[in-house]
Amino acid sequence: MTLIKSISGIRGTIGGAPGAGLTPPDIVRFVSAFAAFIRENGNAGKLKFVVGRDARVSGDMVNRLVCGTLMGMGVDVLDAGLSTTPTIEMKVLFERAHAGIILTASHNPANWNALKLLNGKGEFISAADGARVLELAAEQSHPYAETTALGVYTVVDDAIRQHIEAILALPLVDRDAIAEKRFHIAVDAVNSTGGIAIPMLLHELGVDRISCLNCEASGQFAHDPEPLPENLSDIALAVRENGADAGFVVDPDVDRLAIITEKGEMFGEEYTLVAVADYVLRHDPGNTVSNLSSTAALGDVTHAAGGKYFASAVGEVNVVEMMKKVDAVIGGEGNGGVIYPALHHGRDALVGIALFLSFLARENISCSGLKERYPQYHISKNKIRLEEGTGVDELIVRAAGLYSRYDCNTVDGLRVTLPDGWVHLRKSNTEPVIRIYAESNSMEKAANLAREVINNLNKLCSGS
Repeated sequence: MTLIKSISGIRGTIGGAPGAGLTPPDIVRFVSAFAAFIRENGNAGKLKFVVGRDARVSGDMVNRLVCGTLMGMGVDVLDAGLSTTPTIEMKVLFERAHAGIILTASHNPANWNALKLLNGKGEFISAADGARVLELAAEQSHPYAETTALGVYTVVDDAIRQHIEAILALPLVDRDAIAEKRFHIAVDAVNSTGGIAIPMLLHELGVDRISCLNCEASGQFAHDPEPLPENLSDIALAVRENGADAGFVVDPDVDRLAIITEKGEMFGEEYTLVAVADYVLRHDPGNTVSNLSSTAALGDVTHAAGGKYFASAVGEVNVVEMMKKVDAVIGGEGNGGVIYPALHHGRDALVGIALFLSFLARENISCSGLKERYPQYHISKNKIRLEEGTGVDELIVRAAGLYSRYDCNTVDGLRVTLPDGWVHLRKSNTEPVIRIYAESNSMEKAANLAREVINNLNKLCSGS
């Protein structure tokens, strides 16, 4: 069983002994601590939280525990039920709530779930705030409310609709152009809440025909929920056989977007952000941000538009912090995460879809034609599962010594700029693994760069 506490929230496998997985006592402990944290940060009156979840089978159980615990802490709860991560982020803003909790383990398998914690801005709490929540969870000294001060529970069913209406109101979302193109779009929502939100959005955008694959919000994931090429053969085939103009694939909580071209080929999850940024920068020139593990193509597009590109540590919190610092007009992560601050500071597949289709419609170009416009970099994404007790930080420091003659960035693990590209190795925030990403102008070169680093890591581990 696994329980991971990081800037990505409290994430773990369901069941097992308390402290070893995401069990009911763990859920109550961390939710109580989060409510206490929000209370101690200058919120003396009645607190209001928004709660939502993806379609995981464990979601209903976790939701009941979360909402009941919040009520026991004297917090009024707005339960948005089956929803998406960006939708709950937006709902916190709409309701002027003090905080939000999203119940989703994102791309992790179905036996996982998580508590993702939002502040009153609808953004993930910082690493420092998360550390304070963990301190409060360890202390367990916060009092619960007496009978007359218990929180009130309310079901809300307008969250997704409000989110979509806000997207439609954006100046760069061109419904008329999209409707005129009479697009046929295929959707794979991995049987989670994207199956509710994305068809609704596409209908409102004027998409002529929608072919749905795995759009039942049953939580019975039809394939590995991470939207990677090896998991997307069914929708690629569906796009080709049905003559669709594009296919959109999301993870269970709809904050990552992968795109399939009209040829049934991968647009490339790294290029989701690149294309959307290209569109935004044509109308609103400025700076961009992505993380250290994202493609260099975003920097190329940004520089061509006269802006400056900045790289942050991996993690949505870190990207958002950098975006605010440099006043970025668009940003995100190379895993298909688009952050458009004109709407909100959160990864949002729904706004990514709306902006991407607007771009295709206005340019009168196909998905494959658009992809050909960009520098064709290739990223090899690898991971090494860690043995219990591995000294990861020390291992990365020792690896840095091997590459000291090159430009090394140690803000987040180790990123080395090499003559043929770059390599980034770091400990994952969401899994007990080291991730090794490498990029070059061919997949063979990228794979060789990654293989060299993996071999060196294995040698270091053997030597120790």
